[in-house]
Amino acid sequence: MSYTHQSHAVRSDDQHLRELGYKPQLRRRMGAFGNAAVSFSVISVLTGCMTMYGYGLSTGGPSVMIWGWVVVGGMVLFVGAALAEVTSAYPTSGALFFMADRLGGKRWGWYTGWLNLLGLLGGIASIDYGCAQFTGAFLDLQYGFHPTPGKTLWIFFAILVLHAVLNLFGVRLVAVLNTVSVWWHLAGVAIIVGALTIVPSRHQPADFVFTEFVNGTGWSSSLYVIAIGLLVAQYTFSGYDASAHLSEETTHASTAAPRGIVRSIVWSWVAGLVLLVGLTFAIQDYTGTQTTPTGVPPAQIFIDALGLGGAKALLLVVIVAQLFCGNAETAACSRMVFAFSRDGALPGQRWWTRTDNASRAPRAAVWLSVTVAAVIALPSLFSPTAYGAVVAINVIGITPAYAIPIYLRIRYRDRFTPGPWNLGRWSIAIGTVAVVWVAFVTVLFCLPQTKPATGGLVTVGTFNYAPIALAVALLLAAVWWRVVGRDYEVPAVAADKELSRIQEEIV
Repeated sequence: MSYTHQSHAVRSDDQHLRELGYKPQLRRRMGAFGNAAVSFSVISVLTGCMTMYGYGLSTGGPSVMIWGWVVVGGMVLFVGAALAEVTSAYPTSGALFFMADRLGGKRWGWYTGWLNLLGLLGGIASIDYGCAQFTGAFLDLQYGFHPTPGKTLWIFFAILVLHAVLNLFGVRLVAVLNTVSVWWHLAGVAIIVGALTIVPSRHQPADFVFTEFVNGTGWSSSLYVIAIGLLVAQYTFSGYDASAHLSEETTHASTAAPRGIVRSIVWSWVAGLVLLVGLTFAIQDYTGTQTTPTGVPPAQIFIDALGLGGAKALLLVVIVAQLFCGNAETAACSRMVFAFSRDGALPGQRWWTRTDNASRAPRAAVWLSVTVAAVIALPSLFSPTAYGAVVAINVIGITPAYAIPIYLRIRYRDRFTPGPWNLGRWSIAIGTVAVVWVAFVTVLFCLPQTKPATGGLVTVGTFNYAPIALAVALLLAAVWWRVVGRDYEVPAVAADKELSRIQEEIV
Protein backbone atom coordinates (compact mmCIF):
# COMPACT_ATOMS: atom_id res chain seq x y z
CA MET A 1 0.00 0.00 0.00
CA SER A 2 1.41 3.42 -0.98
CA TYR A 3 1.92 6.09 1.65
CA THR A 4 -0.76 8.30 0.06
CA HIS A 5 -3.26 5.46 -0.06
CA GLN A 6 -2.50 4.51 3.54
CA SER A 7 -2.90 8.13 4.71
CA HIS A 8 -6.27 8.34 2.98
CA ALA A 9 -7.35 5.07 4.61
CA VAL A 10 -6.30 6.32 8.05
CA ARG A 11 -8.24 9.59 7.58
CA SER A 12 -11.31 7.66 6.43
CA ASP A 13 -11.10 5.25 9.39
CA ASP A 14 -10.61 8.11 11.85
CA GLN A 15 -13.57 10.03 10.43
CA HIS A 16 -15.75 6.92 10.82
CA LEU A 17 -14.55 6.64 14.42
CA ARG A 18 -15.55 10.27 15.07
CA GLU A 19 -18.97 9.56 13.58
CA LEU A 20 -19.29 6.72 16.10
CA GLY A 21 -18.54 9.23 18.86
CA TYR A 22 -14.84 8.95 19.62
CA LYS A 23 -11.82 11.14 19.12
CA PRO A 24 -8.97 9.07 17.61
CA GLN A 25 -6.19 8.60 20.19
CA LEU A 26 -4.47 5.41 19.08
CA ARG A 27 -2.19 5.08 16.06
CA ARG A 28 -3.26 3.02 13.03
CA ARG A 29 -0.23 0.94 12.11
CA MET A 30 -1.80 -2.49 11.68
CA GLY A 31 -2.91 -4.02 8.39
CA ALA A 32 -5.43 -6.76 7.63
CA PHE A 33 -2.98 -9.64 8.11
CA GLY A 34 -1.70 -8.20 11.38
CA ASN A 35 -5.25 -7.83 12.66
CA ALA A 36 -6.07 -11.46 11.87
CA ALA A 37 -2.76 -12.49 13.41
CA VAL A 38 -3.77 -10.95 16.77
CA SER A 39 -6.85 -13.18 17.06
CA PHE A 40 -5.00 -16.21 15.71
CA SER A 41 -2.32 -15.65 18.36
CA VAL A 42 -4.89 -15.34 21.13
CA ILE A 43 -6.76 -18.48 20.04
CA SER A 44 -3.33 -20.19 19.86
CA VAL A 45 -3.86 -23.90 19.26
CA LEU A 46 -0.41 -24.52 20.75
CA THR A 47 -1.72 -23.00 23.98
CA GLY A 48 -5.33 -24.18 24.23
CA CYS A 49 -4.95 -27.68 22.81
CA MET A 50 -1.80 -28.36 24.81
CA THR A 51 -3.13 -26.95 28.07
CA MET A 52 -6.48 -28.77 27.86
CA TYR A 53 -5.19 -32.04 26.39
CA GLY A 54 -4.95 -33.72 29.79
CA TYR A 55 -8.56 -32.78 30.53
CA GLY A 56 -9.61 -34.30 27.22
CA LEU A 57 -7.84 -37.61 27.92
CA SER A 58 -10.27 -38.29 30.77
CA THR A 59 -13.33 -36.51 29.42
CA GLY A 60 -14.28 -38.59 26.40
CA GLY A 61 -10.77 -39.42 25.25
CA PRO A 62 -9.50 -39.33 21.65
CA SER A 63 -12.84 -39.60 19.83
CA VAL A 64 -14.42 -36.69 21.68
CA MET A 65 -11.31 -34.52 21.34
CA ILE A 66 -11.03 -35.09 17.58
CA TRP A 67 -14.69 -35.00 16.53
CA GLY A 68 -15.50 -32.42 19.18
CA TRP A 69 -12.89 -30.16 17.60
CA VAL A 70 -14.54 -30.56 14.20
CA VAL A 71 -18.04 -29.80 15.51
CA VAL A 72 -17.09 -26.97 17.86
CA GLY A 73 -14.89 -25.32 15.22
CA GLY A 74 -17.82 -25.28 12.81
CA MET A 75 -20.17 -23.79 15.38
CA VAL A 76 -17.63 -21.18 16.47
CA LEU A 77 -17.37 -20.13 12.84
CA PHE A 78 -21.08 -19.25 13.00
CA VAL A 79 -20.43 -17.17 16.13
CA GLY A 80 -17.38 -15.52 14.60
CA ALA A 81 -19.17 -14.65 11.35
CA ALA A 82 -22.14 -13.13 13.18
CA LEU A 83 -19.83 -11.15 15.47
CA ALA A 84 -17.74 -10.04 12.49
CA GLU A 85 -20.81 -8.53 10.85
CA VAL A 86 -21.52 -6.34 13.89
CA THR A 87 -17.81 -5.47 14.17
CA SER A 88 -17.88 -4.15 10.61
CA ALA A 89 -20.55 -1.65 11.61
CA TYR A 90 -18.88 -0.64 14.90
CA PRO A 91 -15.07 -0.98 14.62
CA THR A 92 -13.99 0.42 18.00
CA SER A 93 -11.60 -0.67 20.77
CA GLY A 94 -14.59 -1.14 23.03
CA ALA A 95 -15.81 -3.83 20.65
CA LEU A 96 -18.50 -5.96 22.31
CA PHE A 97 -19.71 -3.45 24.89
CA PHE A 98 -19.91 -0.61 22.37
CA MET A 99 -21.90 -2.82 19.98
CA ALA A 100 -24.30 -3.77 22.77
CA ASP A 101 -24.62 -0.14 23.86
CA ARG A 102 -25.50 1.07 20.37
CA LEU A 103 -27.97 -1.73 19.67
CA GLY A 104 -29.61 -2.31 23.05
CA GLY A 105 -28.87 0.69 25.25
CA LYS A 106 -26.33 1.59 27.89
CA ARG A 107 -27.33 -1.09 30.41
CA TRP A 108 -26.76 -3.84 27.83
CA GLY A 109 -23.41 -2.25 27.03
CA TRP A 110 -22.49 -1.98 30.70
CA TYR A 111 -23.00 -5.66 31.56
CA THR A 112 -21.47 -6.83 28.28
CA GLY A 113 -18.40 -4.73 29.01
CA TRP A 114 -17.90 -6.15 32.47
CA LEU A 115 -18.28 -9.73 31.24
CA ASN A 116 -15.87 -9.06 28.37
CA LEU A 117 -13.34 -7.37 30.65
CA LEU A 118 -13.47 -10.17 33.21
CA GLY A 119 -12.97 -12.72 30.45
CA LEU A 120 -9.99 -10.87 28.99
CA LEU A 121 -8.32 -10.46 32.39
CA GLY A 122 -8.92 -14.12 33.15
CA GLY A 123 -7.54 -14.89 29.71
CA ILE A 124 -4.20 -13.22 30.47
CA ALA A 125 -4.03 -15.06 33.79
CA SER A 126 -4.89 -18.50 32.37
CA ILE A 127 -2.64 -18.20 29.29
CA ASP A 128 0.41 -16.91 31.15
CA TYR A 129 -0.03 -19.29 34.09
CA GLY A 130 -0.31 -22.20 31.66
CA CYS A 131 2.87 -20.94 30.00
CA ALA A 132 4.53 -20.84 33.43
CA GLN A 133 3.55 -24.48 34.00
CA PHE A 134 5.05 -25.54 30.66
CA THR A 135 8.16 -23.50 31.41
CA GLY A 136 8.46 -25.23 34.78
CA ALA A 137 8.17 -28.63 33.10
CA PHE A 138 10.93 -27.68 30.65
CA LEU A 139 13.21 -26.42 33.43
CA ASP A 140 12.58 -29.64 35.34
CA LEU A 141 13.66 -31.74 32.35
CA GLN A 142 16.64 -29.54 31.54
CA TYR A 143 18.00 -28.55 34.94
CA GLY A 144 16.17 -30.68 37.53
CA PHE A 145 14.23 -27.58 38.61
CA HIS A 146 11.24 -28.73 40.69
CA PRO A 147 8.33 -26.38 39.86
CA THR A 148 6.55 -25.89 43.19
CA PRO A 149 3.43 -23.68 43.21
CA GLY A 150 5.53 -20.80 44.56
CA LYS A 151 8.20 -21.12 41.87
CA THR A 152 5.56 -21.45 39.16
CA LEU A 153 3.96 -18.26 40.41
CA TRP A 154 7.25 -16.37 40.15
CA ILE A 155 7.70 -17.61 36.58
CA PHE A 156 4.15 -16.42 35.91
CA PHE A 157 4.94 -12.94 37.29
CA ALA A 158 8.05 -12.72 35.09
CA ILE A 159 5.98 -13.59 32.01
CA LEU A 160 3.41 -10.92 32.90
CA VAL A 161 6.14 -8.29 33.19
CA LEU A 162 7.60 -9.36 29.84
CA HIS A 163 4.22 -8.97 28.15
CA ALA A 164 3.64 -5.59 29.77
CA VAL A 165 7.01 -4.26 28.58
CA LEU A 166 6.48 -5.53 25.02
CA ASN A 167 3.10 -3.81 24.87
CA LEU A 168 4.52 -0.47 25.97
CA PHE A 169 6.28 -0.01 22.62
CA GLY A 170 3.06 0.46 20.70
CA VAL A 171 0.95 -1.36 18.16
CA ARG A 172 3.69 -1.60 15.51
CA LEU A 173 5.71 -4.02 17.66
CA VAL A 174 2.50 -5.86 18.58
CA ALA A 175 1.72 -6.28 14.87
CA VAL A 176 5.22 -7.53 14.07
CA LEU A 177 5.18 -10.03 16.93
CA ASN A 178 1.77 -11.34 15.92
CA THR A 179 2.87 -11.74 12.31
CA VAL A 180 5.83 -13.80 13.52
CA SER A 181 3.41 -15.65 15.81
CA VAL A 182 1.28 -16.86 12.89
CA TRP A 183 4.25 -18.45 11.15
CA TRP A 184 5.63 -19.77 14.44
CA HIS A 185 2.32 -21.50 15.21
CA LEU A 186 1.95 -22.98 11.73
CA ALA A 187 5.59 -24.09 11.60
CA GLY A 188 5.35 -25.34 15.18
CA VAL A 189 2.35 -27.52 14.43
CA ALA A 190 4.12 -28.87 11.33
CA ILE A 191 7.32 -29.63 13.28
CA ILE A 192 5.52 -31.27 16.20
CA VAL A 193 3.25 -33.41 14.04
CA GLY A 194 6.09 -34.23 11.63
CA ALA A 195 8.39 -35.34 14.45
CA LEU A 196 5.65 -37.40 16.12
CA THR A 197 4.85 -39.03 12.77
CA ILE A 198 8.38 -39.84 11.60
CA VAL A 199 10.40 -40.66 14.73
CA PRO A 200 8.34 -43.12 16.86
CA SER A 201 8.44 -46.73 15.73
CA ARG A 202 4.95 -47.32 17.11
CA HIS A 203 1.73 -45.38 16.62
CA GLN A 204 -1.84 -45.86 17.78
CA PRO A 205 -4.19 -47.38 15.19
CA ALA A 206 -6.68 -45.13 13.39
CA ASP A 207 -9.69 -46.68 15.13
CA PHE A 208 -8.17 -45.70 18.50
CA VAL A 209 -7.61 -42.09 17.43
CA PHE A 210 -11.03 -41.57 15.88
CA THR A 211 -13.32 -43.92 17.86
CA GLU A 212 -11.78 -44.60 21.30
CA PHE A 213 -14.01 -43.31 24.12
CA VAL A 214 -12.55 -42.87 27.60
CA ASN A 215 -14.57 -41.85 30.64
CA GLY A 216 -12.48 -40.94 33.65
CA THR A 217 -14.96 -38.46 35.11
CA GLY A 218 -16.97 -40.80 37.31
CA TRP A 219 -20.19 -39.96 35.51
CA SER A 220 -22.07 -42.90 34.01
CA SER A 221 -23.78 -41.03 31.18
CA SER A 222 -21.70 -41.15 27.99
CA LEU A 223 -23.77 -38.32 26.51
CA TYR A 224 -22.95 -36.10 29.49
CA VAL A 225 -19.23 -36.89 29.20
CA ILE A 226 -19.27 -36.12 25.47
CA ALA A 227 -20.95 -32.78 26.21
CA ILE A 228 -18.42 -31.62 28.81
CA GLY A 229 -15.62 -33.02 26.64
CA LEU A 230 -16.46 -30.37 24.04
CA LEU A 231 -14.89 -27.82 26.37
CA VAL A 232 -11.39 -28.79 25.15
CA ALA A 233 -12.19 -27.17 21.83
CA GLN A 234 -14.48 -24.44 23.15
CA TYR A 235 -11.85 -23.19 25.60
CA THR A 236 -9.30 -22.99 22.79
CA PHE A 237 -11.68 -21.19 20.44
CA SER A 238 -11.89 -17.98 22.44
CA GLY A 239 -10.27 -14.59 22.14
CA TYR A 240 -11.04 -13.87 18.50
CA ASP A 241 -12.68 -10.61 19.58
CA ALA A 242 -9.08 -9.33 19.77
CA SER A 243 -9.42 -8.26 16.12
CA ALA A 244 -12.28 -5.98 17.13
CA HIS A 245 -10.41 -4.55 20.13
CA LEU A 246 -7.45 -3.63 17.88
CA SER A 247 -9.70 -2.10 15.19
CA GLU A 248 -8.86 1.51 16.17
CA GLU A 249 -5.24 0.69 15.33
CA THR A 250 -6.07 -1.05 12.04
CA THR A 251 -6.40 0.51 8.58
CA HIS A 252 -9.59 -0.26 6.60
CA ALA A 253 -10.97 -1.39 9.98
CA SER A 254 -14.55 -1.97 8.79
CA THR A 255 -13.39 -4.81 6.55
CA ALA A 256 -10.03 -5.82 8.03
CA ALA A 257 -11.32 -6.43 11.59
CA PRO A 258 -14.29 -8.68 10.62
CA ARG A 259 -12.13 -10.60 8.17
CA GLY A 260 -9.53 -10.97 10.90
CA ILE A 261 -12.10 -12.65 13.16
CA VAL A 262 -13.22 -15.15 10.53
CA ARG A 263 -9.74 -15.88 9.16
CA SER A 264 -8.30 -16.53 12.61
CA ILE A 265 -11.02 -19.09 13.35
CA VAL A 266 -10.54 -20.93 10.04
CA TRP A 267 -6.73 -21.02 10.37
CA SER A 268 -7.03 -22.29 13.96
CA TRP A 269 -9.67 -24.87 13.04
CA VAL A 270 -7.38 -26.54 10.50
CA ALA A 271 -4.13 -26.23 12.49
CA GLY A 272 -5.74 -27.49 15.72
CA LEU A 273 -7.21 -30.57 14.06
CA VAL A 274 -3.81 -31.52 12.60
CA LEU A 275 -2.17 -31.01 16.01
CA LEU A 276 -4.71 -33.09 17.98
CA VAL A 277 -4.58 -35.95 15.49
CA GLY A 278 -0.77 -35.93 15.48
CA LEU A 279 -0.56 -35.93 19.29
CA THR A 280 -3.08 -38.73 19.70
CA PHE A 281 -1.48 -41.04 17.13
CA ALA A 282 1.82 -40.66 19.03
CA ILE A 283 0.55 -41.70 22.49
CA GLN A 284 2.70 -44.61 23.70
CA ASP A 285 1.19 -45.16 27.16
CA TYR A 286 -2.28 -43.73 27.75
CA THR A 287 -2.33 -44.12 31.54
CA GLY A 288 1.25 -42.94 31.85
CA THR A 289 0.40 -39.84 29.83
CA GLN A 290 -2.54 -39.08 32.11
CA THR A 291 -0.51 -39.48 35.31
CA THR A 292 2.75 -37.97 34.06
CA PRO A 293 5.08 -36.65 36.77
CA THR A 294 5.75 -33.59 34.57
CA GLY A 295 2.15 -32.46 35.17
CA VAL A 296 1.92 -31.75 31.43
CA PRO A 297 0.52 -34.72 29.41
CA PRO A 298 1.77 -33.48 26.00
CA ALA A 299 5.28 -33.32 27.49
CA GLN A 300 5.00 -37.00 28.39
CA ILE A 301 3.92 -37.82 24.83
CA PHE A 302 7.03 -36.00 23.57
CA ILE A 303 9.29 -37.88 26.02
CA ASP A 304 7.84 -41.32 25.22
CA ALA A 305 7.84 -40.76 21.46
CA LEU A 306 11.03 -38.75 20.92
CA GLY A 307 13.21 -39.11 23.98
CA LEU A 308 14.28 -36.41 26.41
CA GLY A 309 16.16 -34.24 23.91
CA GLY A 310 13.34 -34.15 21.38
CA ALA A 311 10.79 -33.52 24.12
CA LYS A 312 12.68 -30.48 25.39
CA ALA A 313 12.99 -29.05 21.87
CA LEU A 314 9.24 -29.37 21.22
CA LEU A 315 8.39 -27.95 24.63
CA LEU A 316 10.38 -24.84 23.69
CA VAL A 317 8.31 -24.53 20.51
CA VAL A 318 5.12 -24.66 22.58
CA ILE A 319 6.38 -22.24 25.24
CA VAL A 320 7.33 -19.59 22.66
CA ALA A 321 3.88 -19.96 21.07
CA GLN A 322 2.29 -19.47 24.48
CA LEU A 323 4.35 -16.34 25.00
CA PHE A 324 3.05 -14.96 21.70
CA CYS A 325 -0.49 -15.85 22.80
CA GLY A 326 -0.22 -14.09 26.15
CA ASN A 327 1.28 -11.01 24.54
CA ALA A 328 -1.61 -10.72 22.07
CA GLU A 329 -4.15 -11.21 24.87
CA THR A 330 -2.47 -8.45 26.89
CA ALA A 331 -2.77 -6.13 23.89
CA ALA A 332 -6.48 -6.90 23.47
CA CYS A 333 -7.25 -6.56 27.18
CA SER A 334 -5.39 -3.26 27.57
CA ARG A 335 -7.41 -1.79 24.68
CA MET A 336 -10.59 -2.95 26.38
CA VAL A 337 -9.48 -1.28 29.63
CA PHE A 338 -8.67 1.89 27.68
CA ALA A 339 -12.03 1.92 25.86
CA PHE A 340 -14.16 1.04 28.89
CA SER A 341 -12.41 3.73 30.94
CA ARG A 342 -12.87 6.22 28.10
CA ASP A 343 -16.62 5.78 28.53
CA GLY A 344 -16.41 6.30 32.31
CA ALA A 345 -17.16 2.69 33.25
CA LEU A 346 -14.00 2.06 35.30
CA PRO A 347 -12.79 3.93 38.37
CA GLY A 348 -9.62 5.94 37.76
CA GLN A 349 -10.51 6.58 34.14
CA ARG A 350 -8.06 9.49 33.84
CA TRP A 351 -5.19 7.10 34.44
CA TRP A 352 -6.30 4.25 32.20
CA THR A 353 -7.06 6.45 29.17
CA ARG A 354 -3.62 8.03 29.05
CA THR A 355 -1.55 7.23 25.96
CA ASP A 356 2.18 7.57 25.45
CA ASN A 357 3.09 10.56 23.29
CA ALA A 358 5.50 8.61 21.08
CA SER A 359 3.95 5.14 20.75
CA ARG A 360 0.32 6.10 21.49
CA ALA A 361 0.17 2.92 23.58
CA PRO A 362 -2.22 3.00 26.58
CA ARG A 363 0.58 2.33 29.06
CA ALA A 364 -1.38 2.59 32.29
CA ALA A 365 -4.06 0.27 30.86
CA VAL A 366 -1.36 -2.28 30.02
CA TRP A 367 0.00 -2.27 33.58
CA LEU A 368 -3.49 -2.47 35.08
CA SER A 369 -4.29 -5.49 32.90
CA VAL A 370 -1.26 -7.53 33.96
CA THR A 371 -1.58 -6.48 37.61
CA VAL A 372 -5.18 -7.66 37.88
CA ALA A 373 -4.25 -10.87 36.03
CA ALA A 374 -1.53 -11.45 38.67
CA VAL A 375 -4.05 -11.03 41.48
CA ILE A 376 -6.54 -13.38 39.80
CA ALA A 377 -3.95 -16.18 39.71
CA LEU A 378 -2.71 -15.74 43.30
CA PRO A 379 -5.00 -18.48 44.76
CA SER A 380 -3.07 -21.05 42.67
CA LEU A 381 -0.33 -20.69 45.30
CA PHE A 382 -2.59 -22.41 47.82
CA SER A 383 -4.75 -24.75 45.73
CA PRO A 384 -3.97 -26.77 42.58
CA THR A 385 -7.63 -26.48 41.55
CA ALA A 386 -7.38 -22.70 41.44
CA TYR A 387 -6.02 -22.78 37.88
CA GLY A 388 -9.29 -24.40 36.82
CA ALA A 389 -11.08 -21.48 38.44
CA VAL A 390 -8.92 -19.02 36.48
CA VAL A 391 -9.80 -20.82 33.24
CA ALA A 392 -13.45 -20.66 34.27
CA ILE A 393 -13.19 -16.89 34.75
CA ASN A 394 -11.81 -16.58 31.24
CA VAL A 395 -14.37 -18.67 29.39
CA ILE A 396 -17.48 -17.89 31.41
CA GLY A 397 -16.87 -14.18 31.10
CA ILE A 398 -15.98 -13.90 27.45
CA THR A 399 -18.25 -16.55 25.87
CA PRO A 400 -21.64 -15.04 26.83
CA ALA A 401 -20.31 -11.59 25.90
CA TYR A 402 -19.91 -12.78 22.30
CA ALA A 403 -23.59 -13.60 22.00
CA ILE A 404 -25.05 -10.38 23.40
CA PRO A 405 -24.28 -8.07 20.42
CA ILE A 406 -25.41 -10.83 18.03
CA TYR A 407 -28.67 -11.28 19.93
CA LEU A 408 -29.29 -7.53 19.97
CA ARG A 409 -28.54 -7.29 16.26
CA ILE A 410 -31.28 -9.91 15.67
CA ARG A 411 -33.72 -8.40 18.16
CA TYR A 412 -33.28 -4.81 16.97
CA ARG A 413 -32.58 -5.54 13.32
CA ASP A 414 -34.43 -2.41 12.19
CA ARG A 415 -31.95 -0.11 13.96
CA PHE A 416 -28.88 -1.94 12.66
CA THR A 417 -27.11 -0.57 9.59
CA PRO A 418 -24.73 -3.23 8.21
CA GLY A 419 -21.12 -2.30 7.50
CA PRO A 420 -19.25 -3.16 4.31
CA TRP A 421 -18.59 -6.71 5.57
CA ASN A 422 -21.97 -8.38 6.14
CA LEU A 423 -23.79 -11.68 5.81
CA GLY A 424 -26.64 -10.39 3.67
CA ARG A 425 -29.80 -12.49 3.74
CA TRP A 426 -28.08 -15.17 5.85
CA SER A 427 -27.46 -12.77 8.72
CA ILE A 428 -30.44 -13.65 10.94
CA ALA A 429 -30.13 -17.41 10.41
CA ILE A 430 -26.40 -17.46 11.16
CA GLY A 431 -26.87 -15.14 14.14
CA THR A 432 -29.62 -17.34 15.59
CA VAL A 433 -27.44 -20.45 15.37
CA ALA A 434 -24.61 -18.50 17.03
CA VAL A 435 -26.75 -17.33 19.98
CA VAL A 436 -28.18 -20.83 20.57
CA TRP A 437 -24.70 -22.35 20.51
CA VAL A 438 -23.29 -19.83 22.97
CA ALA A 439 -26.23 -20.42 25.33
CA PHE A 440 -25.57 -24.17 25.12
CA VAL A 441 -21.83 -24.00 25.83
CA THR A 442 -22.35 -21.48 28.64
CA VAL A 443 -24.46 -24.12 30.38
CA LEU A 444 -21.73 -26.70 29.71
CA PHE A 445 -19.14 -24.48 31.36
CA CYS A 446 -21.24 -24.40 34.52
CA LEU A 447 -21.77 -28.16 34.81
CA PRO A 448 -19.70 -30.27 37.26
CA GLN A 449 -16.87 -31.93 35.34
CA THR A 450 -15.88 -34.61 37.87
CA LYS A 451 -18.32 -36.68 39.89
CA PRO A 452 -17.72 -36.49 43.64
CA ALA A 453 -16.35 -39.65 45.25
CA THR A 454 -18.39 -42.01 47.41
CA GLY A 455 -20.68 -40.05 49.64
CA GLY A 456 -21.46 -37.45 47.00
CA LEU A 457 -19.81 -34.55 48.82
CA VAL A 458 -18.40 -31.80 46.65
CA THR A 459 -14.81 -30.85 47.48
CA VAL A 460 -12.50 -28.04 46.34
CA GLY A 461 -11.08 -30.53 43.86
CA THR A 462 -14.41 -31.41 42.23
CA PHE A 463 -16.26 -28.10 42.45
CA ASN A 464 -16.79 -26.19 39.19
CA TYR A 465 -15.97 -22.55 39.82
CA ALA A 466 -17.46 -21.25 36.57
CA PRO A 467 -20.94 -20.39 38.00
CA ILE A 468 -19.26 -18.55 40.90
CA ALA A 469 -17.11 -16.59 38.43
CA LEU A 470 -20.20 -15.63 36.44
CA ALA A 471 -22.13 -14.63 39.57
CA VAL A 472 -19.23 -12.52 40.88
CA ALA A 473 -18.85 -10.76 37.52
CA LEU A 474 -22.56 -9.91 37.37
CA LEU A 475 -22.58 -8.83 41.04
CA LEU A 476 -19.62 -6.49 40.53
CA ALA A 477 -21.29 -5.06 37.44
CA ALA A 478 -24.57 -4.56 39.30
CA VAL A 479 -22.93 -2.86 42.31
CA TRP A 480 -20.84 -0.52 40.18
CA TRP A 481 -23.90 0.22 38.03
CA ARG A 482 -25.68 1.53 41.11
CA VAL A 483 -22.66 3.68 41.96
CA VAL A 484 -21.90 5.28 38.59
CA GLY A 485 -23.63 3.28 35.88
CA ARG A 486 -26.79 5.34 35.66
CA ASP A 487 -24.75 8.40 34.74
CA TYR A 488 -22.59 6.47 32.30
CA GLU A 489 -22.73 7.80 28.75
CA VAL A 490 -20.58 7.44 25.66
CA PRO A 491 -18.71 10.81 25.62
CA ALA A 492 -19.41 11.74 22.02
CA VAL A 493 -19.47 15.52 22.50
CA ALA A 494 -15.75 16.19 22.03
CA ALA A 495 -15.60 13.91 19.03
CA ASP A 496 -18.67 15.53 17.50
CA LYS A 497 -17.11 18.98 17.85
CA GLU A 498 -13.92 17.80 16.19
CA LEU A 499 -15.90 16.14 13.40
CA SER A 500 -17.82 19.37 12.79
CA ARG A 501 -14.56 21.33 12.65
CA ILE A 502 -13.07 18.93 10.11
CA GLN A 503 -16.21 19.00 7.99
CA GLU A 504 -16.14 22.82 8.02
CA GLU A 505 -12.50 22.76 6.87
CA ILE A 506 -13.39 20.41 4.02
CA VAL A 507 -16.24 22.71 2.90
